[in-house]
Amino acid sequence: QVQLVESGGGLVQAGGSLRLSCAASGRTFSSYAMGWFRQAPGKEREFAAGISRGGGSTYYADSVKGRFTISRDNAKKTVYLQMNSLKPEDTAVYYCAADSGIVVPRTPKTWDYWGQGTQVTVSS
Repeated sequence: QVQLVESGGGLVQAGGSLRLSCAASGRTFSSYAMGWFRQAPGKEREFAAGISRGGGSTYYADSVKGRFTISRDNAKKTVYLQMNSLKPEDTAVYYCAADSGIVVPRTPKTWDYWGQGTQVTVSS
C-alpha cells in the first residue's frame, strides 16, 4: 500500500510558477513509476507528466512540454512538478499517482495509487 499526499497548489497569475510536491509513504517508493495528472471542471482526468522508477526517463503531455518539469527524490520519497509559464488553461486539480509497472502509462485507469489532489488556479 502506498499513500500519496500532494501540496503546493494555489492561485497564481498567468505567466507565473508553482511547484507541486507529492510525499509518499508505505512501500518502497523507488519501486514505482510516478506521475502527475490533472482534471479541469467538466473534463476527464488527463496525463500531464510521468517519471520512471529511477528518474532517468521523463514523459510529458504536449500541452505542458517545455513548461513543466517532473523530478523525484527517492531518498525523500517525494516527486515534484515544477510548473512555469502557467496559463489559465492549466487550471485544474492536480493529482499525484504511483504505478508498479515498468513503463509509465498515460491512461489514468492503469495507475495503482492516487493522492487526494491539489487545486491549481491560474488567473488571466
